[in-house]
Amino acid sequence: MDPVTIGLLIAGLVLLTLGGELLVRGSSALAAIAGISPLVIGLTVVAFGTSAPELAVSVQAGLTGASDLAIGNVVGSNIFNILFVLGTCALVAPLIVSIQLVRREVPILIVVSFMMFFMALDGTIGIIDGLILTLGIIIYVAWSVISSLRETAAAEAEAGGRDPTTDRSLRTLMLNLTLLVGGLGLLVLGSRWLVDGAVGLARALGVSDVIIGLTIVAAGTSLPEVVTSVVATLRNERDIAIGNAIGSSIFNVLCIVGIASLVTPGGLNVPTSVINFDMPVMLAATIACLPIFFSGMTIARWEGALFFGYYIAYTTYLVLAATQHDALPAYSTAMITFVIPLTVITLVVTGGQALLRHRRGENGC
Repeated sequence: MDPVTIGLLIAGLVLLTLGGELLVRGSSALAAIAGISPLVIGLTVVAFGTSAPELAVSVQAGLTGASDLAIGNVVGSNIFNILFVLGTCALVAPLIVSIQLVRREVPILIVVSFMMFFMALDGTIGIIDGLILTLGIIIYVAWSVISSLRETAAAEAEAGGRDPTTDRSLRTLMLNLTLLVGGLGLLVLGSRWLVDGAVGLARALGVSDVIIGLTIVAAGTSLPEVVTSVVATLRNERDIAIGNAIGSSIFNVLCIVGIASLVTPGGLNVPTSVINFDMPVMLAATIACLPIFFSGMTIARWEGALFFGYYIAYTTYLVLAATQHDALPAYSTAMITFVIPLTVITLVVTGGQALLRHRRGENGC
């Protein structure tokens, strides 16, 4: 392997780690100062910041005529966010799920994911589709921030005022803004270096643009989400960890696909393979969040392992399909016949048990 490529990969990982630490420190402190919940900070500011690499890559790909890479990046990133990021974080420590995620954010993610799927059925996400998606992200961010401020104001009124222990001085505000902006900058730069090295290697091996977008570029541009969410989990800021993964997925669909389709001449081309396979995988992973999140309002380690394992299985399928490996038919048969049905049964049973516990709790049983 070229030494420059190795250097880019290592330097990118170092910058991502440092950037994630700075971003979590700054954003959690700003949440307390502004009176916005850490969950909403994770769903908006952190989610948008960690989605910046996907936005840069997708817009650049669209402008240079590689729209297959752009759409593959978004679909692959959402699959990565849900299966890999949440799976990894839950393996580090079980994640407590906010009721807001179950009642609002996950349903929003499911709805906008289906919107993108239906928009893509004709093979193109055009300018009108892009306008609708871009308007959607503006409404979503405004609604999230206003709702959080109202809830905080109500809680402060009930408590008799703001928490006096929170330092709201100008110096503290500027310091945390610097941490947040500096963290975002390091994340974007680290992702760019990492992706440049990875894409150069993949193209040298003769892998197609859409496969690069679904795997290497999706994983590379989603590394800010991985680092930020894992750091947040280790620092016990788990609302930021989950909010970042779900919020980034919402941003990917509404903001990135919306803007990329607006600036790309003729709109974004969506390959048939993505419509027939990768988008359904993304939808299935998104829908699976509801029963898992609802089961005790936690993502347990075994559920994290399930998500993580499915990401490995999905990536393995893409590699086998891209190389037309002899093992592909047997692998596909095993997944369709055994693994997927067992997983569906597990999710249905888990969701049903959680629903029964919830109803018993409401009835005082």
